Amino acid sequence: MPTPDPITDTAPSAGHETALALYKDMVFIRRFLEKVDGLYRQGQIHGPVHLGLGQEAIAVGAASALRPDDYSIGTYRGHAHALARGTSPEAVLRELLGRQGGICGGKGGSMHITSVKDGYYGSYAIVGAHLPVACGLAWASRIKRTEQVTLCFFGDGTVNIGAFHEAVNLAAIWRLPVIFICENNQYMEYTPISTMIPVARPAADRAAAYGLQPILIDGNDVAAVRSCIAEAVVRARKGEGPSLIEADTYRLKGHSALDPAAYRPADEVASWKTKDPLLRQQAVLREAGVSEADLTAFDTDALARIEAMTDSALAAEPPDPGDAWRDVWSDGGWQWRN
Repeated sequence: MPTPDPITDTAPSAGHETALALYKDMVFIRRFLEKVDGLYRQGQIHGPVHLGLGQEAIAVGAASALRPDDYSIGTYRGHAHALARGTSPEAVLRELLGRQGGICGGKGGSMHITSVKDGYYGSYAIVGAHLPVACGLAWASRIKRTEQVTLCFFGDGTVNIGAFHEAVNLAAIWRLPVIFICENNQYMEYTPISTMIPVARPAADRAAAYGLQPILIDGNDVAAVRSCIAEAVVRARKGEGPSLIEADTYRLKGHSALDPAAYRPADEVASWKTKDPLLRQQAVLREAGVSEADLTAFDTDALARIEAMTDSALAAEPPDPGDAWRDVWSDGGWQWRN
């Protein structure tokens, strides 16, 4: 999908055209995830599905601050991050549906979306496992002297995983060009994060332990996300090391598509719905003079595109069983190499 021009040397506030582009991307991703939710409930999608409904501003704002050759890496709740980097929506949908033409051949499913050509180096199902991988990507950039930057997204529950501390510590010592972004949606699966840590901010309050500045942003404000990430990207490109950013947000659905999230207080849910990133950006656009008709048209266009790709994906064949052993190794084969 089209995205705003990446920020390379400054971090200006999003202008009118950029604000529009960011909103269109968020709308598309929201409607895409809602379609995925519906297909799951119809029994068309199998296996665990974790939706990032309500967290679109983080994925879109962060991706808009990158160069095309930068890296992103995330969790099993990574559909929005892949789409925000320009990954084919239909290829992602086919992957979720287990169809030929899927981004991973229809064999990886919801938790393993990956598109190297688009700079999205994978969604990882094991909590925290990808943070050391992000350090590896950043170290490769350092060795090659390409000034490429790696964005590493993770949830608030990850901050109690050993790999989090090891990765952030190593990145700080080696001054790696990696930006760690904690998507604090207030719950680690079904448990409020506030009951599981001794500090108020799970990531920001721990930054000082690694010699990093505590950075806390409104994760539902796409312009704020874009600006903050852009500044961190500039620092990383200059060789000034990593950043640890905590983005405050809220998932509008349960931990997974099967989770009714009945454990969340109704007033809490209602309060966060008023902070919906789409509503926030709509207000910005209205103030800039964008009409209600245009806002509706963006939504209508997104829905039409998604319906068309859904029909195409559902009509596609499942993967050929003969391909089960393909793509196991980097050469596309399956045989062990000594």
